[in-house]
Amino acid sequence: MAITSANQLELLQTAEAVAREKMIEPELVIEAMEDSLARAAKSRYGAEMDIRVKIDRKTGNASFTRVRTVVEDDAVENYQAELTVEQARPYLDNPQVGDVIVDEVPPVELGRIAAQSAKQVILQRVREAERDRQYEEFKDRAGTIINGVVKREEYGNIIVDVGRGEAVLRRNEKIGRESYRPNDRIRAYVKDVRRETRGPQIFLSRTDPQFMAELFKMEVPEIYDGIIEIKAVARDPGSRAKIAVISYDNSIDPVGACVGMRGSRVQAVVGELQGEKIDIIPWNEDQATFLVNALQPAEVSKVVFDEDGGRIEVVVPDEQLSLAIGRRGQNVRLASQLTGLDIDILTEEEESKRRQAEFNTRTQMFMDALDLDEFFAQLLVAEGFTDLEEVAYVEQGELLTIDGVDESTAEELQARARDVLEARNKTALENARALGVEDSLVEFEGLTPQMIEALAKDGIKTLEDFATCADWELAGGWTTVDGQRVKDEGLLEPFDVSLEEAQHLVMTARVSLGWVDPAELETAAEETETDEEAGA
Repeated sequence: MAITSANQLELLQTAEAVAREKMIEPELVIEAMEDSLARAAKSRYGAEMDIRVKIDRKTGNASFTRVRTVVEDDAVENYQAELTVEQARPYLDNPQVGDVIVDEVPPVELGRIAAQSAKQVILQRVREAERDRQYEEFKDRAGTIINGVVKREEYGNIIVDVGRGEAVLRRNEKIGRESYRPNDRIRAYVKDVRRETRGPQIFLSRTDPQFMAELFKMEVPEIYDGIIEIKAVARDPGSRAKIAVISYDNSIDPVGACVGMRGSRVQAVVGELQGEKIDIIPWNEDQATFLVNALQPAEVSKVVFDEDGGRIEVVVPDEQLSLAIGRRGQNVRLASQLTGLDIDILTEEEESKRRQAEFNTRTQMFMDALDLDEFFAQLLVAEGFTDLEEVAYVEQGELLTIDGVDESTAEELQARARDVLEARNKTALENARALGVEDSLVEFEGLTPQMIEALAKDGIKTLEDFATCADWELAGGWTTVDGQRVKDEGLLEPFDVSLEEAQHLVMTARVSLGWVDPAELETAAEETETDEEAGA
């Protein structure tokens, strides 16, 4: 194959045809041809030469040139593509470093091997351009619903023709036991679009919660217009789902709008999701109220929220327990996903027994510690006193509100409580010192003797040891393992030390040791406040 006037126009015609077929720019194909011809020329003239090819966009004429660059005398590495200032004088009047000398070279004859190599270069560049076009087209469609036609099945994964590309519906992204045959039409959610070595990969899903949200957006005009917003979605694909909605127009009922006339709107979504039952729930800013709604159709008697643990206890009538939990725990699991909380379901009887057990435990504690009779101890618990510290250091007026307690009795109660606490502190401190605790930790402000004893039992005996602790090691926390929240017990958690208090204690220890500059802490605190104000 030779680049002659007979086939110059064929280059442009070929570029146009390939660009039309692959739906890419003709310029990209012509650039690929220039690159392939340049490589073929290098195989003819020498691989170290800088040979460049330019195809005229109107005539198709291909011009071959050799490019050499002027460099410093001691910087010449490639004698075929570089030359010194002195060597450049025959070609340029006043050569300078960086000047370029361009010489035309004769066109090359493309033998069979060179032509095949040029063809491979063109095909590779065209494939890359096609992949770039496909990625640019689909990258902005992630998070939307797409229609396609099933092409084939590979190892349980469905390959879908989505127009100018192929997408993959993995078997774990199909609803239940869905099966498809070639040429079946399919609707799915574009979960992710990635640029990979083998080309852009489009991943579809029919189990993603957002698939249902997008279906509602298509069926409910108020959602599309922004009058109603979907705040949360939880799904057990193919079985049951819950969706929380809120209306920004007081005249529009969000639940009714999503259900539609005689259930027409929600039934359209149910049909697409293979009969998946959908509970539409009004969203509420108050988490307790929202949770009560989320557990429908079960009735809830009481909600107890644990902010530190991110857990919530729900008390239901005995006959509502099975309904609240649902078949195989489905109802409570979906409600948990919807609210983002761990939910414990208790019956009224179980909760009553637990409260009675707590009441008895605290009563016995006051009887033993303060040498009180059972009736008097029960009075303290009934008034809300939970530990000795509250009795010892509470305002005396609060004790006087208890029936039968006068000033002398209140003083005696507080004196006994303080004596017991002092004795416990003394014992705890002795135990801690016996374990090897140093004065630096004992004298650190913010730690009680009981806390120091607990730290010593875990091997923390110096202020340096304490300063290396993480806040969650002290206050406790929660870790997600295999999708389940697992409790991490904190060393100081029995003393009701919060995460913020633990952070403050650790940072104070680090400052006192000189590990942290106090000025940096103030700057960080100011930045945090600024960020919070901006967020608000």
